Amino acid sequence: MKLTEVAAAVIERRAADGAMEFLLGQRAPGTFYPGYWEFPGGKVEPGETPHAALVRELGEELGIGVTRADPWLRREHVYEHAHVRLNFFRVRDWCGELHDHVHSALAWQRADGLTVSPMLPANAPVLAALALPDFYAITHAGEIGIDAQLMALAHALEGGLRLVQLREPRLEAARRSAFVHAAVDLCHQYGARVLVNGDLGLAAAAGADGVHLPARQLAEQTARPDFALVAASCHASTELEMAARLGCDFAVFGPVREKIGHPGVAGIGWDGLATALAVPPLPTFALGGLSRADFDAAQRAGAHGIAAIRAAWEI
Repeated sequence: MKLTEVAAAVIERRAADGAMEFLLGQRAPGTFYPGYWEFPGGKVEPGETPHAALVRELGEELGIGVTRADPWLRREHVYEHAHVRLNFFRVRDWCGELHDHVHSALAWQRADGLTVSPMLPANAPVLAALALPDFYAITHAGEIGIDAQLMALAHALEGGLRLVQLREPRLEAARRSAFVHAAVDLCHQYGARVLVNGDLGLAAAAGADGVHLPARQLAEQTARPDFALVAASCHASTELEMAARLGCDFAVFGPVREKIGHPGVAGIGWDGLATALAVPPLPTFALGGLSRADFDAAQRAGAHGIAAIRAAWEI
């Protein structure tokens, strides 16, 4: 079946309570999957880039102009009638009034609670990706001490942190196990999701939500580990593709800048990140000497958000 390139838009706005909402359209009668809800967009024509197709489609479908559309996620799906590759963009700024020309209805929705259904089958992983926080904190108790790290973790969780990686190569096995159990319990008290780096057995024993695979371990996997969340560290586009094939929920990519813990290892910079990611095959966090001040640059380059060690625990 011929592969059809499609550009799709996650059109965003902020609700009165500050939550992010995105726009869905209901497919009209006489089309494939009538009555199903989808993200606006359409087919990429010959000679078009996905971004250009997105701008054209949103003008034709909704009558709006796109002023900012960041590459975000690429997914493939085989329907009965078509094999599509969906290039998703986060449309964070747009102009004009919405005037729908192709859908039966439009609805603003939130990732943590859809009020419309059914969704097109290809979009389940997209909704899961939208539910990911945009900041991924990585612990370093082996450097600052277990008590200090748990205190910093509690403070960050109180401030809204909701995604954490426990990465502790410097701790010997018994102390690492004790720290991981304590940190998992603490994260779950705040409703945060927590992944353990590399150790599937410890992740399961501690009741963690998932496991984070280093690049070496990613290359060794033949099947997705049996956890609700699986992430991977990647340093090349080929590793991102490998993580997507394995079914990882997200990846971390870098370094963007030289990291304090790895002096002399040059970062790839924002242009290098944008080139490497393009429209990435799974949500990808930028890593390497970054802080929350880098959100905008990271998202423009195609990243879902930021992953950080030291900047995660700054008070």
